[in-house]
Amino acid sequence: MNKISNIFKSGSSSGSGSGSSRSRSHSRKQGPSPQEALHRLRETEEMLTKKQEFLENRIQRELEIARRSGTKNKRVALQALKRKKRLEKQLTQIDGTLSTIEFQREALENANTNTEVLKSMGYAAKAIKAVHERIDLDKIDEMMQDITEQQEIAQEISDAISNPAAFGSEFDEDELLAELEELEEEELSKKMTKVLPRVPTTSLPSRQVKSRKKTSEEDDGMKHLKAWAS
Repeated sequence: MNKISNIFKSGSSSGSGSGSSRSRSHSRKQGPSPQEALHRLRETEEMLTKKQEFLENRIQRELEIARRSGTKNKRVALQALKRKKRLEKQLTQIDGTLSTIEFQREALENANTNTEVLKSMGYAAKAIKAVHERIDLDKIDEMMQDITEQQEIAQEISDAISNPAAFGSEFDEDELLAELEELEEEELSKKMTKVLPRVPTTSLPSRQVKSRKKTSEEDDGMKHLKAWAS
């Protein structure tokens, strides 16, 4: 009865502070932030984990009591086993609760991550939009046309520089080839002259000159013999 009266009292007194209550109700409608919810879930998970360890230790103690009592004190042993069963049931419930909390925590972490990713993507989209708003498409077209025109001019200049047809076109190529053949023949004849033996330029002495010389030599020899004989 006291609780019910307190509820009605709080309901009647809520009219006096309607401004503050509306602000509080508005904040409650918004709900906690993901960081706050994650913090609460982690705290609950730690608390249940500690209680889980406590129950496991209690189960081991009750089991030891049942073993020590055995048939000596059956009543104590049965009471210990009953307590063990209750503790095991609580432990099973805590295991299921921890699994649920872990699943909820992971879902909230994923949702929070997705929210942050979407925020970042939204900021990036706004930044890209702001950059594009500062770009004039007409100026881009003009700039690209200027770039294309300058590239064409540069290509024409390169073609003109690399084309050798503009140099030496006033000479006939056939005449140049004929002159080159003459030079090659002249060079070949010089080489052949160096290789062949030289022909003597003086004429050979005739046989008559040789015979006269031989006759004079014979006469001189006869003179010497006559002088020796006398």
